Amino acid sequence: MAEDLAAAAASFGAALRTAGLPVGPGRSERFASAVTIVGPRTAAELLNCALATLVSSREQAAILRAVFAEVFGPVPDGHGPETATQAPAPTRSRPDAETSAQAATAARTHAALIGVVRESPASGDDGADEPDREIVRPYLGSPAERLSGTDFAELSESELSELSELMRQLTLAVPARRSRRHRPGPGGRRTDMRATLRQARRSGGHAFRLIGRVPASRPRRLVVLCDISGSMEPYARAMIQLLYCAAGGASAEVFSFATRLTRLTPALARSAPGEALRRAGQAAPDWLGGTRLGAALKDFNDRYGRRGMARGAVVLIISDGWDTGDPAVVRREMQRLSLVAHRIIWVNPRTKSAAYEPLAGGMAAAWPYCDAVVSAHTMDALADLTAALADPVRRRTGIHSVGPDEPRSVAA
Repeated sequence: MAEDLAAAAASFGAALRTAGLPVGPGRSERFASAVTIVGPRTAAELLNCALATLVSSREQAAILRAVFAEVFGPVPDGHGPETATQAPAPTRSRPDAETSAQAATAARTHAALIGVVRESPASGDDGADEPDREIVRPYLGSPAERLSGTDFAELSESELSELSELMRQLTLAVPARRSRRHRPGPGGRRTDMRATLRQARRSGGHAFRLIGRVPASRPRRLVVLCDISGSMEPYARAMIQLLYCAAGGASAEVFSFATRLTRLTPALARSAPGEALRRAGQAAPDWLGGTRLGAALKDFNDRYGRRGMARGAVVLIISDGWDTGDPAVVRREMQRLSLVAHRIIWVNPRTKSAAYEPLAGGMAAAWPYCDAVVSAHTMDALADLTAALADPVRRRTGIHSVGPDEPRSVAA
């Protein structure tokens, strides 16, 4: 590196890119400039220069330490006198002592802000035998914002609870439907005599303006069927917390299913997010069980959908499509549900991969009856879910033929 600092910095950056770090020419140039200004004499000082200029998170720092050990050799942990090998000096001339001290302090401060280095005593202090003190500094940005791009399956319970504030900022809005009731409004075909005469009282009994009656509108019902089997458990917890936190989600009808169908709407009412998840787990005895997707859909259609809960509603199904039963049952029950529901939206976290194909039996059988399929595996991906819920247009290709013993009603 003493012979060609730029080439050494570029090769070190290439090794970091091979390990998965986003180290481009700009970061390699900053690393070379830091080495030139600081003039590190030990491998530990050289590591601090790399940490200050090449990484931006704890995870990246761990990868850099491993690559650094392979390229420059191991670095002592700091508990005792340094025994690291001497780092070669740069080819350019050394700056004065004041400039070098300022550059070293700036490098340590920048690295400490991202919480990846240890603070060692100054070279002129008498506390050389004192163990190094680890600096713990918060990352820039709130914890929830840093977790917004993390897959729900990788979040702990405490990290998931930190996202509740961001979830409260979302709105699960569903399209409106035409009501049988009417309200006063301009342009109606019928005249609202009561509102017209009430208005005429202000002008001495003369009706100078006729007030019409127009159809009123109200939001469609949101019905959620959430898979709580073992493969979907982390995503189910996130979706149930979203339904509780998001505006409009508290009024949704929520069901869980694994080996049986359970109505969770009473358990999610009037409680904190953590308490809501706990009560939901107590209400569903099949939590983390197997998946009987077809049987759960049939139970919902027979007990609730046929009685009007799904008529004209937006149905949200959260499942990865794995089913231990017959896919023909899933196809038949999805067909029944599509005849009464306004829209069917399927949340499948496996679709986050661009190479995903609906090869699972249950997912392949349900796919033709879905208006939208989204992943919703992170907070950032929830934008696709909210857009699909608010879309007023049905996207299915058409109504499929039904058997003689199956219902033929259409969606309202």
